[in-house]
Amino acid sequence: MNKLVNILSILGLIVISFNTIQAQTLESDSSLLSGNEFKFPPLEVVIDSILKRSAMMNFRKQRIGVREADVKSFQREWTENFGFVADTRYGTFDNFSTNITEINSSSTSSLSQQLNYTVGLFLKIPVFDVINRKNKIKLASLQVDEAKSMADFEKEQLRKTAIRLYQDLILKQKILQIRSRRLGDGRVNMQMVEKEFRNGLVPIYEYVRVTGLTTDIETDYETALSEFIITKQLLEDMAGFVFGLTLTN
Repeated sequence: MNKLVNILSILGLIVISFNTIQAQTLESDSSLLSGNEFKFPPLEVVIDSILKRSAMMNFRKQRIGVREADVKSFQREWTENFGFVADTRYGTFDNFSTNITEINSSSTSSLSQQLNYTVGLFLKIPVFDVINRKNKIKLASLQVDEAKSMADFEKEQLRKTAIRLYQDLILKQKILQIRSRRLGDGRVNMQMVEKEFRNGLVPIYEYVRVTGLTTDIETDYETALSEFIITKQLLEDMAGFVFGLTLTN
């Protein structure tokens, strides 16, 4: 009696499993790649876009600009020691004058409103600044070269990262295609085994074995699809645009 109940339970599970697989087959057939390949944007287009929108690259360029401005500032420092002065005053002034002759001398004083002004040039020569100016300019120039080297290094690293992700995306696409074809074959095989099982040509253990294999194949496909999508989205995020993928046979 117990043996009969176990057999009926197994048969019920098999029927439910078959109906589930059939439903999944109908839903997923449209999502299979069926041997097609996606046509991605050219690698150089992707790299150029990544370099243009990279926050770190923009930061490096700004640092170069700052260092170059320092060089120009140090080169013009000498103008601080050279200048032009002017002063203008208007008001009532007390004018005092002395007249001296051979016989006597006399002094006169008078008040008058007038405009007085003075104009002049000045030049300072601080010895330390003159000696140190050349060193400051040299140091600032070296900092410009350093900033440019860091920008080149950052550019090189971004290019390498983009190339790796791009090639990894192509690899994951090919793996996804293989898993897709394998999934399609597995589902066809599952349908054939199910028909043979219903006609009594396949034993229960064989049906269960094929069902397990089909489930493993579906898991492999979903894993490959997830890895493909993650890599694609990472590259799109770096490039700043969504790849307009088109299928080509």
